[in-house]
Amino acid sequence: MSGARPTDEAQAENYSKWQMSRRRLLKLMGAAGVAAVATSMIPGLLPKAAGASPPANGQKPTRLRKWAMVIDLRRCDGCQGIDLPPQCTEACIQGHYAPEPMEWIQAYEHDLPGGGTQFIPTPCQQCQNAPCVNVCPVGATFATPEGTILIDQQRCIGCRMCMAACPYDRRFFNWGTPPVPPESILADYHDEHKLPAERGTVMKCDFCPDMARAGKLPYCAQACPTNAIYYGDLEEDIATNGVEVVKLSKFLAGNQAYRQKEDLGTKPRVYYIGGHGEAVGRSPYQRGRKATTWPWQEKIKGARTWRR
Repeated sequence: MSGARPTDEAQAENYSKWQMSRRRLLKLMGAAGVAAVATSMIPGLLPKAAGASPPANGQKPTRLRKWAMVIDLRRCDGCQGIDLPPQCTEACIQGHYAPEPMEWIQAYEHDLPGGGTQFIPTPCQQCQNAPCVNVCPVGATFATPEGTILIDQQRCIGCRMCMAACPYDRRFFNWGTPPVPPESILADYHDEHKLPAERGTVMKCDFCPDMARAGKLPYCAQACPTNAIYYGDLEEDIATNGVEVVKLSKFLAGNQAYRQKEDLGTKPRVYYIGGHGEAVGRSPYQRGRKATTWPWQEKIKGARTWRR
């Protein structure tokens, strides 16, 4: 080797830089490992991914999934930290081609009793005693064995009785030809993902059960920059936000989780942990959220946008 011998100060500086790089590498490796475990747990919730064979002789499965969601409000800052509209809402819009002005998961800014505000992302609450199911005159709104509440748009007659019955205001009506991109009309219709949208029908959050069966988190949970949204199965008692895996019952009890309007007896499957974004550095007095945007540059012929 050639060159001058490093001084003690230079050696100390180089060692310090090496230590910082090493710590950063270990941190990244640890985060990647946790993420890999969390992602692998979602397929593990499913019989197919777990290697279970289908029931023989037409027998029913011995166990049904009970999909549930937990939203940790301590980690939700309404995406103020990245100066963008709520990413859970925008990811849901893009993933489902939701027509404007539908926000299937809407991040409300809610006043706190002691002053300041908190953000409350609100999807369909997937009630197990759902008023919307009880009033639908044609059975277009129905509950699946897994507990998700869906709408069959090919059966929906647009009476909007379900909208009047929903205490959470989580249903939306297509008042005209939906303002969606042309590619959305090419999708094969299925009542689990509501494509394509049809005039004169009701739409809402479907809880993404088809994504869960494929081993993926819902769009909203994937897009959350602070990992505030957990999705899981009450039957297996497990949930993940894509980064960590939690025992669902312990997580709910240990953090005093609650459900919206529990006094109505609707039995929602969406749980909340109280907070105002303090875990990600948000002050409750930091008011204001960016307006939701719909990204479609081109819309189907005859599309019109209305106000909700």
